[in-house]
Amino acid sequence: MKMLFKRTLFLLLLLPITTIAQSVISGTVVDATLKQPVPGVNVIVDGTTNGTTTDFDGNYTLSGVNQGSKITFSYLGFRTQTIPFTGQGTLNVTLTEDASELDAVVVVGYGTTTKKDLTGSVALIGEDDFNKGNNVTAENLLNGRVAGLTVNTGGSPGSNSEIRIRGGASLNASNDPLIVIDGLPVSNVANGTRSIISSINPADIESFSVLKDASAAAIYGNRGANGVIIITTKKGKQGLKVSFDSQASVSRLTDKIDVFNAAEFRSLVTERFPDRVDLLGNANTDWQDAIYRDAFSSQHNLSVSGALADNLPARLSVGYADQEGLRKTSSFERTTTSLSLNPRFFEGNLKIDFNANLNFERNQFAPGIEGNALQFNPTQPIYDPNSQYGGFYEYTGANGLILGNVPRNPVAQLMQTQDIASVRRYYGNFKVDYKLPFYEPLRAVVNLGLDESTSDRFYEVDRNSALGTNAEEGETLGQRSDTDFKSSNRLFDAYLVHTKAFGDFNTEVTAGYSYQIFENENFTTNNVRDPNSAPPENTISPDVVLLAYFARGNFNYQSKYFLSASIRRDGTSRFGPDERFGYFPAVSGAWQISDEDFLKDSETLSALKLRLGYGITGQQDISSQYDYLSRYGLGDSRSQYLFGDQYYTIGQPFFRNAGIKWEEITEYNAGIDYGFFNGKLSGSLDFFRKESNDLLSSAPVPDGVNFSNQGFQNIGKFTTQGVEFVIDYNVVSNDNFNWNVNYNTTYIDREINKLAFGQDILTQGISGGTGNTIQVQREGFAPNSFFVYRQLYDTAGAPIEGAYVDVNNDGILNDEDKYIAGNGRADVTMGFQSTMNYKDWDFSFNLRASFGNDIYNNVNSGNAQYGNVFRTVLNNVPTQVLETNFVNTPDVILSDYYLEDADFLRMDNITLGYTFDADKMGKGTLRLWGGVQNVFVITDYSGLDPEITNNGVDNTIFPRGRTFLFGLNYGF
Repeated sequence: MKMLFKRTLFLLLLLPITTIAQSVISGTVVDATLKQPVPGVNVIVDGTTNGTTTDFDGNYTLSGVNQGSKITFSYLGFRTQTIPFTGQGTLNVTLTEDASELDAVVVVGYGTTTKKDLTGSVALIGEDDFNKGNNVTAENLLNGRVAGLTVNTGGSPGSNSEIRIRGGASLNASNDPLIVIDGLPVSNVANGTRSIISSINPADIESFSVLKDASAAAIYGNRGANGVIIITTKKGKQGLKVSFDSQASVSRLTDKIDVFNAAEFRSLVTERFPDRVDLLGNANTDWQDAIYRDAFSSQHNLSVSGALADNLPARLSVGYADQEGLRKTSSFERTTTSLSLNPRFFEGNLKIDFNANLNFERNQFAPGIEGNALQFNPTQPIYDPNSQYGGFYEYTGANGLILGNVPRNPVAQLMQTQDIASVRRYYGNFKVDYKLPFYEPLRAVVNLGLDESTSDRFYEVDRNSALGTNAEEGETLGQRSDTDFKSSNRLFDAYLVHTKAFGDFNTEVTAGYSYQIFENENFTTNNVRDPNSAPPENTISPDVVLLAYFARGNFNYQSKYFLSASIRRDGTSRFGPDERFGYFPAVSGAWQISDEDFLKDSETLSALKLRLGYGITGQQDISSQYDYLSRYGLGDSRSQYLFGDQYYTIGQPFFRNAGIKWEEITEYNAGIDYGFFNGKLSGSLDFFRKESNDLLSSAPVPDGVNFSNQGFQNIGKFTTQGVEFVIDYNVVSNDNFNWNVNYNTTYIDREINKLAFGQDILTQGISGGTGNTIQVQREGFAPNSFFVYRQLYDTAGAPIEGAYVDVNNDGILNDEDKYIAGNGRADVTMGFQSTMNYKDWDFSFNLRASFGNDIYNNVNSGNAQYGNVFRTVLNNVPTQVLETNFVNTPDVILSDYYLEDADFLRMDNITLGYTFDADKMGKGTLRLWGGVQNVFVITDYSGLDPEITNNGVDNTIFPRGRTFLFGLNYGF
């Protein structure tokens, strides 16, 4: 009894001590940016298995905590916090995002890796790195941000872009990179309206992975020749987040082509054409002002992200963009809806990703009327109340009917033309990733993708328009046609991934199968108002099927020595059975030198990695899909056979090349990634060489050899080599002020090594003559080099009209006297970005530069001659004619006088913003910002813009405006 009493007393005395030593703690975990709860945070007592996770509202309760213990709060994407327990009953925690961890994951072909594990040349551009400004199309988010990547976007609203990675790899086949959206490879062909990358809402994009070298892109086989851009869209996360972004902008014309104004034109005609002054009018019209306007645009995006259940993250977004063009009547509207569901089951062993996007676009295309605006007589009015052509002034003869072969009123062309395309596009994928329960190192992945679009294009020219009018009979018909286009892209991928570690040796092996089919159908009514027009046509293009087997292995030892190897057996229906399939191997390795014992404790050098890569990719994307087959088609009225007194339509054979095959591009890459002062300064240096063999080009064939005088052939070889350099520097980093600058530059040299029979191929037609070309493909020179006469000058330095160097001294001026005078592709491109944050203020700007390329000014060469002032009617000409005094020599358009330096420095955008944080707003954050896009361009080029496509030939362009923006970003 006494013993029982003592033991009970001992327990009673021990109870308060135990109560003091072990406590229950609770609290809420929120994120630092939006102050929203973070579900699923791991809350663990250090050194024990005692732990819990936060619930949907970010709340947690943890019992059995001893005083003096340390509690760790951790969640993917946030910095881990460890806090000592000192007896407090409530412990609320704020987690901040760990940017370095977020950036560590890089999406590559059929999988992911980390920056540290990369062996190929791959660039990752995340949301924080995106360009600011009026970015209606997705590719402009990364323009100037990646070494070796150039994006050239036209001025039209929602314009398609020319995208090149390391200069491309082909002469006449596609030079566009492969675009992959959430695992779905898509065609970036415009399909008569806008390309797929123009359809994506930029606000839905989380990151871009740019696979630049063959060792990274070879996993995509015969589509990886021009590099790969992998787009990852935003997904749902735990914790409700609502975001609303809105911006408005106005764009204004920055420059015009210098032509004579009305007063100057009257003086010119009076002086040089005194017998034509009766053709002068009384108006003072600036036709360029008349066809352009201030263009207003707006973009609005709303997204809701959260979890429908503990294991079902979801994100829903809706976006609307409305962009006017500087050219009157042009506009682009896009409505996007995006749904992402990413459930996780069986403790994360079964991952399902469902991404669905439904977009609607309305494109109003304005006809290209810049040429007429430059030529039209500035002394004539826009409107004529007595005109039978819709009240617009037009050139008419004595009978009051429209004249033929004269410029048309450009304002009338705009106002009397409707060209509207309505597009519905659905794209998305359904991906299942299952870790097999009976063997956990093995995962099975199935990815189903679909990209379908339908477009209805309506084209109409008013019946009262001078266009479509019979000049002799005066009959006004106008024009009208309807075109329906349907396209479908379906994908099936299935692959296995085996991941296992053997001590310090880590392995990941992937092997799988891919099938993709493209289908296109086009229906057009042709011109229903013209009885002589062709009847309606329904064209079903042959299916293009791509079939592949692929395998890849990634290996590393002690996370210091890395090796990656892949091979893809790829086939395409574009080629014949004997040439249909090919093998595309790649191998690359890396050495993390900074982790070696002799460097790992360095306080100066924080990262140093050497990369080496080799791979072979292919190219099969040509417009001709079945040239290897014998094919026949019905002729037209120009190819009929007279039998008796009856004409019969005949069947015509098409060009055939039974041995046509893909291009093969072999690429070598050597790179160094570096970092100093714990990552304060970092970057990379890459050297690359690409050898393009069996070039696909639409080239001439000798007479009588084939059923056509030109067709796609494998004709030769050219090489591309260059250097890329990137440096990123965190100049200042503290609680109040952060400043980061980034600079990249690329040097590229391209040279044709071999062409069939060593023959030149003349390319790039120009206006101002009949059948003239200005460029050539020639062995030993860059593709599409300018091929011109060398201009002679007088003693005063003025060009002598029609006088050129007779190179071979034979007294005859012909192609033998032309020479190579540069090309339209830059040798050096640069990008520079600066981002500053001071407390709640942010300020950023982007610069880009291009050096070493030329522009052929076809606007001046085709128009700036006095002889063009009178041709049936009076025509305006560029004032550049005052410099040359050229009159009317046809071959002046082939003079090197019209080749100009295209170097430029452009400030793409500048942005200033202020953020009202949660403490000031009460709930959520609000950022107000303003900016300017296309701020300035420094260049010696005399035309509108030195940054053009068309291989450097400027024959009038849709101008880029200077855009002033204001926007807000609100989230809670």
